[in-house]
Amino acid sequence: MLERIKACLPSLPPAEQRVGKLVLSDPRNFAKLPVSELADRAHVSKPTVVRFCRSIGYDGLSDFKLKLVGSVSEGVPFVHRSVDADDKINDVVVKVIDNAVAAFLKYRNDASTPAIDRAAEALVQAHRQGKRVEFYGVGNSGIVAQDAQHKFFRLGLNSIAYSDGHMQVMSATLLGPGDCAVVVSNSGRTRDLMDACDIARRKGASTLVITASGSPLASAGHVHLAADHPEGFDRYSPMVSRLLHLLIIDILATRVALRIGAQLQPQLKEIKNNLRSKRYT
Repeated sequence: MLERIKACLPSLPPAEQRVGKLVLSDPRNFAKLPVSELADRAHVSKPTVVRFCRSIGYDGLSDFKLKLVGSVSEGVPFVHRSVDADDKINDVVVKVIDNAVAAFLKYRNDASTPAIDRAAEALVQAHRQGKRVEFYGVGNSGIVAQDAQHKFFRLGLNSIAYSDGHMQVMSATLLGPGDCAVVVSNSGRTRDLMDACDIARRKGASTLVITASGSPLASAGHVHLAADHPEGFDRYSPMVSRLLHLLIIDILATRVALRIGAQLQPQLKEIKNNLRSKRYT
């Protein structure tokens, strides 16, 4: 919820922005104070406080405070940071979806388009030169790597995904100039991935890393595609982080497809036609 407020803040009127900043400065205290004191502290009128709550997507101040209390809780360890153990199904649905939406909105506002373009350019060049594109990830990130391979091989890239640390090291050793290694990691601290990225870079391959800012892996590649979110990797199961990584892969695949150009259309059309026999009519 706090990430959602941060993402929406620039689009709000100045008075409502002051209310939003008051929430972000001390969310727990905001949930306890009466509307008159909230208005005084934000230097706005009482109706403005209510308008802010509705602008963010809630029914009013009471609804906003109720959701805010749940949002700033510690969540259920190892399950989800946004839900509480006694939440009803409606609350679980809203909280999980809001958490994902907030992460997407934050990424939309913070994404480095130059970094995305550099990564896409490296992948396009690998395609044009017939070079290899390899996706590395372990655990949950290994599934993301497989999804990435599935998207890019359809575009005609010579791609493969590895989730085994030994295979990653061996394959990275065989890379060379013009090849690409795309490394996906939530924590950015997995030893196998760090080793594979280092080897691929030393062999002359372009290394693209999808991980959180400030992690060791973030500075280990040629291009860092930041995937920042409030989900603690050591405390919660990967939820929004996985969705964010998949989103970044989708953006990259779309950009690469557009860069390849019109020649890709007949290929994708033929794939679709050949798959029709695999489906019941």
